[in-house]
Amino acid sequence: MRAVGVKDYGATPELLDLPKPAAGPGQVLVRVEAAGVNPVDLAIAAGAFGRPPLPLILGVDFAGRVENVGSGVTRYSPGDPVFGRAAGTYAEYVVVDETGPVVAAPDAVELKTAAALPTAGMTALGILDAAEVRGGESLLLIGAAGGVGTFLTQLAAARDARVLAVTRGDERVRLGLFGAAVTVDATTQDVARQVRDEQYPQGVDVLVDLVSADPEAFEANKSMVHDGGVAVSTRGATREHGKVQSGVEELAFVVRPSAELLTALAKEVDGGSLRVFVEAEVPLAEAAGAVARVAGGGARGKTIVKP
Repeated sequence: MRAVGVKDYGATPELLDLPKPAAGPGQVLVRVEAAGVNPVDLAIAAGAFGRPPLPLILGVDFAGRVENVGSGVTRYSPGDPVFGRAAGTYAEYVVVDETGPVVAAPDAVELKTAAALPTAGMTALGILDAAEVRGGESLLLIGAAGGVGTFLTQLAAARDARVLAVTRGDERVRLGLFGAAVTVDATTQDVARQVRDEQYPQGVDVLVDLVSADPEAFEANKSMVHDGGVAVSTRGATREHGKVQSGVEELAFVVRPSAELLTALAKEVDGGSLRVFVEAEVPLAEAAGAVARVAGGGARGKTIVKP
């Protein structure tokens, strides 16, 4: 089986030839149609989230068809189209637990396209639920141009929230198509002035900061939220950890993958509330370069790897 991974933690990813895995009891063997690329993939390969046995295959998102199933499996049969999360998806095959984060793929997109959904889509959907975003509210989204940002913009707009999307570069047309009411280019415009002076002098209802790892930068962005509002960080930049000392509730969001979230995500896609924009599709042999680019913060939308 061809796969892309590392032979040592932090090493440069390379194309590997590994044994084809087999489904054990309660498990499903999936022939991978495509794997989604995420910024976290390189951190996992560096051992930042534990040190599983080497060689370590990259990737956590996948879409494909069930090849065969282990004993006791009742939910899936060979040929079923599925998508979800698993360890080591930059490969021709991946094994997943039947009860894990894997569900039937949405019908409204090509199967390979569904590989772009799991991590970014579940993160976007989970943030909206955690922040309890409602219709009529204003949502300031820092880092709107990437995978999570484009999904979050669409899902929030579908809930009738007013999205102020902050990007690096002119993304007005693309983000506007995804439902953003206003798009601010942080490289040429003063974000705080645009929000406070032009849009919401009293502050926005919700901040979602997908970019700031520095607590001071997050704090500066949080100043654009009115008292009683909510500020969400996906980069661990919160200081108050839910305590409303500043008048703004802080949420340190970490996605918890589940079949329930994936099912809700597929319903959003099939219902027309969520479109999947794939920026690039690369062959397995070029996966190492693709993940380096995405980890460097240069992505617009999602990249998928085709075995």
